[in-house]
Amino acid sequence: MRNEKPGEEDKKIARMLDQVKNRMLVFSGKGGVGKSTVAANLALAMSRKGLKVGLLDVDIHGPNLAKMLGAENKRVEMLENQMFPVSITENLKLISMAFFLEKMDIPVVWRGPLKMKAIQQFLGDVQWGPLDWLICDSPPGTGDEPLSVAQLIPATGAVIVTTPQEVSLLDSRKAVTFAKMLKLNILGVVENMSGFVCPHCNKEIDLFKSGGGEKIAREYNIPLLGRIPIDPRIVESGDQGQLAALLDEGTPAAKVFEDIVEKIIKGGK
Repeated sequence: MRNEKPGEEDKKIARMLDQVKNRMLVFSGKGGVGKSTVAANLALAMSRKGLKVGLLDVDIHGPNLAKMLGAENKRVEMLENQMFPVSITENLKLISMAFFLEKMDIPVVWRGPLKMKAIQQFLGDVQWGPLDWLICDSPPGTGDEPLSVAQLIPATGAVIVTTPQEVSLLDSRKAVTFAKMLKLNILGVVENMSGFVCPHCNKEIDLFKSGGGEKIAREYNIPLLGRIPIDPRIVESGDQGQLAALLDEGTPAAKVFEDIVEKIIKGGK
């Protein structure tokens, strides 16, 4: 990590943000809710509408977006003290710690200050260019990474991902409270893994109960953006680095992602 003069990083971040119309933090109160999958699909769906999207993987310890988007073998282009994000599609760019690891099984063993520095450089040194949306995919919980993003990027909108069961809702309530404490604009809640349609009998099965996202939305008077059904194709496309293909298939899940994006865009600037 380079040493910068006090305030220099803040100036760089401010210059970068001058080119960004809207900022969004995707996070969750707990792990295992499919937050990164949601963030990646929302970014893809936005980019397909002709919007310029930057996707920032703030999960320093578990950067998965490069794998999901088929870019795990790519590297960031460096020029002097500037970094250029990896292009996923014509309208979608990605920056992730995954691009800086020699091997994907090497852990990042960093404490808070180093993680804060990395996020500062991802924001200030990366040449995103003009963006309609900067989407930050944060690790689960309310720790260093989402706190750093909230502090470094003003006027950030928040999308909270949950699953229907009560265990997830307990932590989602903390996530909502966290967002309100930091004065984030809560764009809404996404309920992931919301029901499964049996491919044999077409009966819908609530594997993880139902209505959890709606319950949170009602309790805190925030929008329910959508319910994403369980679909094995989401898992398969992510593992194969072909999430973009999922939207091409016009699946029920793909339709929900598109509807969520429409709601978010209408609430954006």
